[in-house]
Amino acid sequence: MFNVNLYIDPSVMTYMIQAIAGIVIAAGAVVAVFVRKAKKKVSDKLGIDENRNKEVESDDILSEDKTEA
Repeated sequence: MFNVNLYIDPSVMTYMIQAIAGIVIAAGAVVAVFVRKAKKKVSDKLGIDENRNKEVESDDILSEDKTEA
């Protein structure tokens, strides 16, 4: 058969770890986006309003003009 000697440099292993971590993080982000879209579609189909019980603050800015002429 074949007699093969392999040598893997330690820096190659760090690149492999970084590549695997990047793939896992990217896949997690893609899954999160699809889950959020699916949840929104299901909520729309069922007529569920996720902001129903939330308080909304007004964007009014009140100021008192105290300039004297």
